Amino acid sequence: MVSGIEVDDDYRPSEDEPFMNERQLEYFRRKLLAWKEEILHDARGTLQALQDENEPLPDIADRASTETERSLELRTRDRQRKLIAKIDAALRRIEEGEYGYCEETGEPISLRRLEARPIATLSIEAQERHESREKIFRSD
Repeated sequence: MVSGIEVDDDYRPSEDEPFMNERQLEYFRRKLLAWKEEILHDARGTLQALQDENEPLPDIADRASTETERSLELRTRDRQRKLIAKIDAALRRIEEGEYGYCEETGEPISLRRLEARPIATLSIEAQERHESREKIFRSD
């Protein structure tokens, strides 16, 4: 586990230091945990709001509107549930020493990409190849 390393709030990973050193791993671990907590906090708020809105509405248009909003909210929560699974997988990769490396090539994923998408498992080049293959198969 990496959590013995101290990372101050101003720290940002840099290309000038060894890739995925303990400080960088701790930085990304904290970033992932904070993101997960934010999602869980939002989900708890949604659950509470849905429970509070259980009162039947007399107007059919109001009911339809409310149902549409609930459906959209539940789809959003489902996407976020899948995102939490990806965050958990990234945290496991940190613990296993595999975080930051492309699953396809084994090469390092750029720090800029990991900053923008800390759950990334492919380098930009591998992701582009993956999307190109997906597009070819979809158009058939």
